[in-house]
Amino acid sequence: MLVAQVQLWHWGAFALFVLFLLFLDLFVFHREAHPPSRLESVSFTIFWIAMGLAFNAFLWWWQGNHAGMLFLTGFLVEKSLSMDNLFVFAVIFRFFHVPVMYQYRILFWGILGAIGMRLVFILAGISLIEHFKIVLPIFGSFLLYTAYKLARHTGDEVHPEKNLLLRFGRRCLRVCRGDHHQYGQRFFIREAGRWCITPLLLVLLVVESTDLLFAIDSVPAIIGITQDRFIAFSSNVFAILGLRALYFLLAGLMELFCYLHYGLSAVLAFIGLKMIGEYGAKHAGWIPSHGHLISPAVSLGVVATLLGISILASMVATRREKQQMLESWEEPEIPSEKYGWEARTESDNSPNDSPKTSAFQRSLNQ
Repeated sequence: MLVAQVQLWHWGAFALFVLFLLFLDLFVFHREAHPPSRLESVSFTIFWIAMGLAFNAFLWWWQGNHAGMLFLTGFLVEKSLSMDNLFVFAVIFRFFHVPVMYQYRILFWGILGAIGMRLVFILAGISLIEHFKIVLPIFGSFLLYTAYKLARHTGDEVHPEKNLLLRFGRRCLRVCRGDHHQYGQRFFIREAGRWCITPLLLVLLVVESTDLLFAIDSVPAIIGITQDRFIAFSSNVFAILGLRALYFLLAGLMELFCYLHYGLSAVLAFIGLKMIGEYGAKHAGWIPSHGHLISPAVSLGVVATLLGISILASMVATRREKQQMLESWEEPEIPSEKYGWEARTESDNSPNDSPKTSAFQRSLNQ
């Protein structure tokens, strides 16, 4: 099958399409700041996932099965990594006491910056691999290290107060007095005749720097799946476009995915080993320079299976934990010292006990 080549105008059309979606999201769907309802979050989560799958179907028709499977694999990996990163955003917003109604605007601009960073990193990473093949196993080794860190992740490593951009903003920029409720969604205001940044912009700086770290972790993963620039970038974009709605949908339900980071760790380890193995196989002449050690269909199956197992295990563990809590729940006992009498069994009651005291004790025991 003859595969159509991606031209520069395809990139331009894709960029305009993404900008149009972002414009609708910010200036039409969420023009007014408000806390998103559960129904709204579910609806937009379904919408963004449907948009990604629709583009996947278009790519499948335009570029063929090979490109379609590569896009879907990258989309699954990047979407799952985004879900695991939602915990960090929740910690940041809680640390800075950002009202829910303003969190959506911060996430919007944060994701816009993340798209730009991923474009730069993907283009630079693939160019490095094309010029220096040794970069491929280096990226693979980095993914193995990332997988190890992710497997040991406990959720206690997030310290927004230590963020370098936050320290820079507080020392070098003029920060206005007041809190988020006073200035709303604004990032800049005039105070005493001088321009100042609001606390909300400091939060945005922390989110952007966090997105930078996420990009460093995730870009080698998508490059390990495909070195086609257009597929790598577009799968990343559609995976993170719906991150805002997904955050508000899952912000209070992250415990349901308690084992997801183990599944992601296994996925990253699989991709890292595949990158190292492909480099060795191509260097030894076992496979052609543009061949795959593991076919895209098999890679998609492995990724989907590992993620599915981790999500299923999380759901089972959560249900079992809730069941155990219900079974072990007992009405708390009231210490007897608080009432000035010693706890006794019914057989220890003496005939001299007053009827009032015995009745009182019996009512507490009940």
